[in-house]
Amino acid sequence: MSTEKATALVLRCTDWSESSRICTLWTRELGKVRVLAKGGRRLKSSFDNALDLLTLCGIVLIRKPSGGLDLLTEASVVRRFKGDLPALYAGYYVAELLADWTEDHDPHPALFDEAVSALDDLAGEVPVPVRLLRFETVFLAELGYKPVLDACAACGGSLPASHLAFSPEAGGALCLACQRAPDGSRRPMSRECLESMRRLMTDDWRQVPAPAIRVELRHLMGHHVTHLRGRPPRLLPYLGG
Repeated sequence: MSTEKATALVLRCTDWSESSRICTLWTRELGKVRVLAKGGRRLKSSFDNALDLLTLCGIVLIRKPSGGLDLLTEASVVRRFKGDLPALYAGYYVAELLADWTEDHDPHPALFDEAVSALDDLAGEVPVPVRLLRFETVFLAELGYKPVLDACAACGGSLPASHLAFSPEAGGALCLACQRAPDGSRRPMSRECLESMRRLMTDDWRQVPAPAIRVELRHLMGHHVTHLRGRPPRLLPYLGG
């Protein structure tokens, strides 16, 4: 057994016994870890409320080589997530994606930094729907699902100026010819939506699209994530456009 230190974001906690909890943590150094926090349910726990959902904390854990739960020995609060109800739902959605769609002990430092930055921004002046779309874009790209938006995802041909479509099955936008093929995942997409999706991948992602385009983006992104996961995320109905 070895002792490890890490910076962690609390994604999920469940009660294990009268005094202990099992927690899922997303760490910068170790990736996703599942830990047993002995005494984590006590009112005067040594973890000092560091295991509240979406809390950023510094942790010390003992790794279990057998593949069982790691043992959390220390957790101290770095900062807590704060925000209104839309920001809270968005934060829970971030936690859900990280908890359910990443592998144990597979670190992604860039994705960890993006998640922490997103949670900070959700409580700030950046519009919640735009910030969440940016996180989803980085999340999908980091896990190998970056959508193809500069050419047809199916054949590599040029995209038309109008009558665009987006296909999660193909992995991006489609040309007119490829739109004729059977594809139950295909959805129509406006040129403005395509341009906005492209901006989400760049440093200009803070440019806020028109309300109608934000709604279209939200529907397409939700459809894309649902198709890739095989089921809709639980928090998806609570996200604004």
